[in-house]
Order: sequence, then structure tokens, then C-alpha cells
Amino acid sequence: MAGISSRRKAEELILNGEVTINKKVVTDLSTKVSPSTDHVAINGRTISVEEKLIYIVLNKPKDYITTARDEKNRKTVYDLVHTRERIFPVGRLDRNTTGVLLFTNDGELAHRLMHPSHRVDKSYHVELTTGVDQKDIEKVKKGVHIEDGKTAPARVDSIPGTKNKNLIITIHEGRNRQVRRMFEALGYEVKRLDRVQYAGLTTEGLKRGGWRYLSKPEERMLRKFAGMKEQ
Repeated sequence: MAGISSRRKAEELILNGEVTINKKVVTDLSTKVSPSTDHVAINGRTISVEEKLIYIVLNKPKDYITTARDEKNRKTVYDLVHTRERIFPVGRLDRNTTGVLLFTNDGELAHRLMHPSHRVDKSYHVELTTGVDQKDIEKVKKGVHIEDGKTAPARVDSIPGTKNKNLIITIHEGRNRQVRRMFEALGYEVKRLDRVQYAGLTTEGLKRGGWRYLSKPEERMLRKFAGMKEQ
């Protein structure tokens, strides 16, 4: 939030003894800090966090990378969202996946939403090249074995009139390319994948590539999903 580094890099800075709190070197990652009263510095440079918390939802288009920079010079989601504040996406959508993507500078909220213990729902509209057998739908509901282990049970609803080619699947895990890998493991090819809901947020009223700030009720809803007390 202070614009210094990622969470992982911040941990390295702390462990390397480069961070001081009230002029004392602190290497314990569990140390609590009060931004309003404690003096925090990195290699002698005083840092402070942004006080204004920002929450944005983007209707991500296809062919955009969920990262700030891309070594292959491909388009990124930051080409679409323009703010003065430093924000970051909560989780990722792969290049070919479209739909709901949340941005914020609220580090605690983001961490809680992504933590498996909070079981935050994510819903996807999956379009397949062939219809799914009912027995395979039942497998998805119970969990599918993929490279990094069996997935948690999912909710699956077939869209009427599509002969099981179009489904809505709701999961709460956040593994890389999870929905695609689940169906690929069962022998199906995903033609299109669109995230239609994340922690209660949708892209209603947003054209593809469009974004907006969240309303206060939506912010309160996110904090509730994250198990945070109302501010």
C-alpha cells in the first residue's frame, strides 16, 4: 500500500533487517504496527501508507494480462484502469478469461478475500466445445483430481437449452487456471470462460473493458465476506 514492494518482497526486506520500527530493527514478521503512531522506515527512508482506500471492479476483456508489466509487451489490465492511487488486483484471471476482477489498495481485505479459510465464492460461466455428461457433472460437484490435488466440491448449474455445453460453476478455491484444468482433466475443452461473480460482485452495467468504483454497500459486503468488522 505504501508503494514500496510486493508482500513477498516486503517479507524479504524485513528478514534482511532493512526495516525499522521506531528506529529499532525488527525482523519478526508477526510484529504489529500502528500506521498512525509508529515510525516505519526502510534503510532509513520513512514510509507511510495511503489513507484513502480504493475499491474498483473491472469487466476484464480477453487477451489482457492480470499484472502491472509484461515482459512480452502484451496488454495488461492496468491499460484499462486509470487512477491516481496505487492499486492491485485481488487474485488473477488468465489471459483468455474474462469477467469480474476486483482492484484495491486495501491489503488486509485483499489478503482475507484470497485466504482459503474464508471460502469466498467465485462463479464462472463455462462454455465447452461439447456437452458434459451428467456423470462428469457429478464428479465436478464432488471434486476433480488435477495436478496439484483434488479440488473442493463445487456447485454446478446447467444453462437450459444448451445441452450441457454452457454451465455456471461456483468454487471457493483460488488455484491457478482451476476451472479450465478441472474440465480438461475430464476430457473437455473450454471454449470460453467468464467470471460472472466474485464475493458478491458482478459486472452488471459494465461493458467489456469498463470499470467503476464500488458503492458503500458493496464495500460493506466485501468486508463481511472477508470476516472484517464494519469500519
